[in-house]
Amino acid sequence: MISLHGLTKVFPGGVHALDDIHLTIGDGEFFALLGPSGCGKTTLLRTIAGLETPTAGRVHINDTDVTPLPPGDRDVAMVFQDYAIFPHMDVTANISYPLRIKKVPRAERTAKAADVASRLSLTELLHRRPAELSGGQQQRVALARAIACHPTAFLFDEPLSNLDARLRLEARTFLKRLQRELAVTTVFVTHDQAEALALADRIAVMSHGRMIQVGTPAEIFHRPATTFVASFIGSTPMNLLPAHATATALHAAGATLPLPTGLSPGDQLTYGVRPEYMDLSPTERPDAFPGVISVLENLGTHTLVTLETPGTTETAPCTTELTASTTSTTGTIETTSTTSTTETTETTETAETAETAEIAEITPGTPTGATSTSDTTDGTPGPLIQLVVPEGHEPPLGTPAWAVPRRALLYRDDTLHTTLP
Repeated sequence: MISLHGLTKVFPGGVHALDDIHLTIGDGEFFALLGPSGCGKTTLLRTIAGLETPTAGRVHINDTDVTPLPPGDRDVAMVFQDYAIFPHMDVTANISYPLRIKKVPRAERTAKAADVASRLSLTELLHRRPAELSGGQQQRVALARAIACHPTAFLFDEPLSNLDARLRLEARTFLKRLQRELAVTTVFVTHDQAEALALADRIAVMSHGRMIQVGTPAEIFHRPATTFVASFIGSTPMNLLPAHATATALHAAGATLPLPTGLSPGDQLTYGVRPEYMDLSPTERPDAFPGVISVLENLGTHTLVTLETPGTTETAPCTTELTASTTSTTGTIETTSTTSTTETTETTETAETAETAEIAEITPGTPTGATSTSDTTDGTPGPLIQLVVPEGHEPPLGTPAWAVPRRALLYRDDTLHTTLP
């Protein structure tokens, strides 16, 4: 078991790589640290390994405080992104190197290397050097070296990122099966959400040195806690659409939807729906997002459809304060233009034109005590909406269509508010 208590890491210059991390990873658990580059996930892994010293906080492994211990005394094995196998040693020597450091007799460590190599299909490669191995073979050698010393925990720093797509899929399956067989606590760093979802028992999504959400793959996928997590998780990003509530309904991208409880007009809302949880309708529906088919992406067994929604016409309130201000301005200009009737008329027309332009620039929906309303549109296109349709059901490009949500999430102030059926 690995426990982190208030872990903080501040680099010179005031860069907070880790910010008060609290976490417990269970015995035999496969735990993934997921996030974009620079979020602190590798720093956290290196701090667990003892390669980085925390500014504050403690690291416990199996109820032992290992914070002051050097890496070699923590009983952990790390696999690096570039594998870090020794180029001048053959496979046998690379696998048995940790045992050599522990002063294990040569015969015993050679036998151990052969045993581990057989489990990873490396027996025929034991006398080769790294330059004679493929990327996938080098990755297996790095794993074998970690396994040979039978550590308390495995620490994997993006070990699959240097493999091509096919090898990555094969290695992913192999790695998960191996971890289950060994039942060793594993911390796996990745920026690939597909790897995290496929491999991990639990996932921590990180951003700016903080853990935004910790949960099972199903929890992270189906109930992302923030819009950041929602946009980061999923092979195709979640559609995140600006929304607003009225007294009777929820409005988003041209659709009128049932109003959930606990909302008030003026709340900053985001309507989130995954492409996989939408249907395409050729006929108009008030509870669907209208648009025109703009892009079709063939993904083999299904097609990703991009719907270009129109710019929406909003109701812009004209406020009492604005009316008083512009009337006063017109009166001032008319009074000061006393040279001739023509100049007065021209000046008044100019002022009225300026009033009209100023009113048109008001952001629709500004809550400033409207006394009258007028329909306006800013002319900008609406958001793009993506959804998935089965192979052979692709609509023609350029045709109107309506995207019907089946399951959705509603965020208020970027935090999950409720799930929608």
